[in-house]
Amino acid sequence: MKTNQLKVLERLGAKRVQRDRIINPEMARTLCELSFELNRQIGLLVHRSGKVENVIVGSHAQIVIPPLGSVRASGGRLRGLRLIHTHLAGEDISDEDLMDLLFLRLDLITVIKVADDGLPERMYSAHLLPGAKDGKNWAFLPPVHPAGQQDSVEELVAAVEGELSAGRKTSLVDQKDDRAILVSVTTEAKQQAEESLAELAELAKSDEVTVLDAVLQRRSKVNPRLILGKGKLAEIIVTALQLDANLLIFDQELNPSQIRSITDFTDLRVIDRTQLILDIFANRAMSREGKLQVEMAQLKYMLPRLSSRDDALSRLTGGIGARGPGETKLEIDRRRINDRLTRLTKELEQVSQERYRRRAKRRKKELPVLSLVGYTNAGKSTLLNTLTHSDIVAEDKLFATLDPTSRRLRFPTDMEVIITDTVGFISDLPADLLQAFMATLEELKEADLLIHVVDVANPGYRDKMAVVEQLLHKLELGDLPRMTLFNKIDQVLDRAEMERAVGKEGFLVSALEPETLREFLVQAERMIGKVIRDRSHSQIEP
Repeated sequence: MKTNQLKVLERLGAKRVQRDRIINPEMARTLCELSFELNRQIGLLVHRSGKVENVIVGSHAQIVIPPLGSVRASGGRLRGLRLIHTHLAGEDISDEDLMDLLFLRLDLITVIKVADDGLPERMYSAHLLPGAKDGKNWAFLPPVHPAGQQDSVEELVAAVEGELSAGRKTSLVDQKDDRAILVSVTTEAKQQAEESLAELAELAKSDEVTVLDAVLQRRSKVNPRLILGKGKLAEIIVTALQLDANLLIFDQELNPSQIRSITDFTDLRVIDRTQLILDIFANRAMSREGKLQVEMAQLKYMLPRLSSRDDALSRLTGGIGARGPGETKLEIDRRRINDRLTRLTKELEQVSQERYRRRAKRRKKELPVLSLVGYTNAGKSTLLNTLTHSDIVAEDKLFATLDPTSRRLRFPTDMEVIITDTVGFISDLPADLLQAFMATLEELKEADLLIHVVDVANPGYRDKMAVVEQLLHKLELGDLPRMTLFNKIDQVLDRAEMERAVGKEGFLVSALEPETLREFLVQAERMIGKVIRDRSHSQIEP
């Protein structure tokens, strides 16, 4: 590029656009003449104040918009920037331009068509159109010559943001920090997908996230890059604008490449189901052991997702007097995480040994152990409170209990046992999280009797029972003696039908109604008595 051309670009960047105009006519002329001369598209990113934030020089066919960071107008949900750029091949606004408008939340996108003589021919503009019934989330302004602009761009942007505000739910006056749209893209059956999305909503609720909307898309094949199509992602982003959402939560686990691809299109925060579960665990872990386990799981999840973007030239530990080229920030982060994981592994091994010693002491006292297992929010903690007259935390939330809790339970015959509440299971439990909590779940291996607590008020209780069974087998606990409690019968409308469905598989109970637990306690005492007798015989035999 010649010196005089560079100076023209500098002058364009120093000019101010009239606040009520898309672009000043003389600036449009200069932009087109230089674009024609260079045979390259040229663009201007203009702030609402009229200041030119960026001058962009592209190729003949396109321009590449630089990262915009947090640039936006105060108090608005649009970006506060409009993009004006030239087209040299006689085309008006392209699909790529419309995607930029949507994904970058621009106030306006404008294309100036350059005529054969290098002068501006027509100016084409589009803006967001919230709530469009035809599925298109934009509207076009009539083509106009830059010198013939009539409408005020200030009034237009104010009207668009007014529509966005009107679409916002009034119930969100007292908003929490995280306001999410849930997204599920699946090849599964509709009912299965809806149940999974409903569970994701419960997970969000447990993490104090306000759920504003949920989107379910069933596809024959999931998009390997963006999970869902560009058009659907554009719709979700416009909905997020209308509802003032700041977070997208995907029901599927996203790989590092997918997270980067999606966040390239939107500045909304993007997390997946695994991250949500990890965040719940991080907030709920109270004991030193629980905190160590959660930290280990978080670091294992984070390690492959560390991004090398913007770090390639960052050399933090090298320099004059240092041996070797040093490490990039990415390399330092990875090394620190691996070092921390090594320390956490050693600390958790110590925790496991401490647990083993405590279990050995209990064995010396020959106190049998009952362990409560089940899907999260099945009512295990409430059952423990009712049986032992305790007051451990029992909330109607997923993963209200993380740290194992043990209490003594005395049967009517004065037999004493230890009853233990453990962390609830969930479908698609992250492998790293399951591995991190192995020290906790080792408690189950010492149980004399497992009590499988099932929430029969949930229509999908059979599927959740299957998830628990699979995890028990994965933990090599499938052969332990077991009883099944079908809990929350007080919330079932047709009790007779439920009795027929359950049959003799277990006991229909309500953890809130002690009288429903009597038959279960009698049978549990019999089974524990048999365990004690069998243990005594095995000790007597040579």
